[in-house]
Amino acid sequence: MRPTELMDLRFDRGTILLPKPESSSSVLGGLISRDLPGALWDPRVGAYRAPACRYRDLRAVLDQRGLTFVDPIGQRISAAGHARVRPVTLRPYQEDALLAWRHAGETGIVVLPTGSGKTRVALAAVAALDRSTLVLVPTRVLLGQWITSIHEVRDGAVGVQGDGQRTLAPLTVATFESAYRRMDSIGDRFGLLVVDEVHHFASGARAEALEMCAAPARLGLTATPPDDAPGRAMLDRLVGPVVCHSTIADLSGRHLAPFDHVRLFVELGVQEFEVYRAARRVFARAYRQFRLQRGGARRWLDFVEAARATHEGREALRAFHLSRQVVSVAAAKISLASRLLQRHAVERTLLFTADNSAAYCLSRRLLIPAVTCDVGRAERDAILASLRAGRLRAVVSSRVLNEGIDLPDAGVGIITGGSGGVREHIQRVGRLLRPRAGKRAVVYEIVARGTYEEQHAERRRRSLVA
Repeated sequence: MRPTELMDLRFDRGTILLPKPESSSSVLGGLISRDLPGALWDPRVGAYRAPACRYRDLRAVLDQRGLTFVDPIGQRISAAGHARVRPVTLRPYQEDALLAWRHAGETGIVVLPTGSGKTRVALAAVAALDRSTLVLVPTRVLLGQWITSIHEVRDGAVGVQGDGQRTLAPLTVATFESAYRRMDSIGDRFGLLVVDEVHHFASGARAEALEMCAAPARLGLTATPPDDAPGRAMLDRLVGPVVCHSTIADLSGRHLAPFDHVRLFVELGVQEFEVYRAARRVFARAYRQFRLQRGGARRWLDFVEAARATHEGREALRAFHLSRQVVSVAAAKISLASRLLQRHAVERTLLFTADNSAAYCLSRRLLIPAVTCDVGRAERDAILASLRAGRLRAVVSSRVLNEGIDLPDAGVGIITGGSGGVREHIQRVGRLLRPRAGKRAVVYEIVARGTYEEQHAERRRRSLVA
């Protein structure tokens, strides 16, 4: 093969360019047209183009065929430096997870319950590979917690992309949003990509951040993998398949704190139930009509999109939200939550609600602070610091505490409402299961009888023992 026919893998704004050899009849030219994964001809630049996430696959094909090529992407990854993380001590189930990931070729998703130490598994992977590493996280809260965890095992600087910072280092942490905005320029700098709470990408939202990264090694972390085929296929393509899956039931009592899951039922007041029933009738009529028109389609987002287009649909959405509001702040729920707080007056307690409006309602009625997305970082950190130190006994939230908040001494949870999803419930229970000597957690789920909550509660109960 003539030197002019050498293939080179060029990183170009989140993609890989593969210039076509001069001789289209050569072995290499024929290979491009048939076998290179993800590569399509781009007439604008006279080259084949593939998503950067196919870098590992492209290299493998060229290596297998014994073809000579130039790899500036690999050179740039090598030049980016080493993570330099000290070895991390793991529990047996964490070692099993790391072994499974490495056995799978250093790609794939590790599923472990909230509170079981997914971060430590990732840090052990970083230490084992010692390559330049990019860690992606969904929120600024997790950004700060990852930085703190990394400093415990690394003496060098930690790069930060997000929360107003734009620094790079051989070990860098970025929010999903910052990665989405900058991956076109930094996607060829890392040999390992770690994606915390990877299930967020199952819907395809911001998935370009993973597509534009050339890192050949990929580790996804989650407690709640997607249960739909399209979501699983999306993550398989972008990160890899699930290589290890442990549940709360697998680890509770041995590696997580044992817990009691208690369902408590309350009745809506007469007026509350009348409002609830009327609202549900309006919603049910519109939703039933939607399913008939769409052949039984059940995707909630499809219904919302269709409903917003008509007056009747918008009325149905308002009725739906009204029914949820009535159930979320029912007088009997607030009264029972108050009694539970009195019972556990000396224990740190997390209250979970359906939405911010309900959180603020309980905050006012129960005289405890609310932590929501509307609360600034300084105020939020001060509230959680007071909870950790014991100056506060309880906080209430809707979704902010679902993921990534480290509250090892919280052992009581009171759930007064939620989205109804299994994923949210597992995350909330996991917030309470970080082990501590002598700890036994308790989760109270307050359910309004005669409402949609009964069905949701049963589905969530089954998820904890599956």
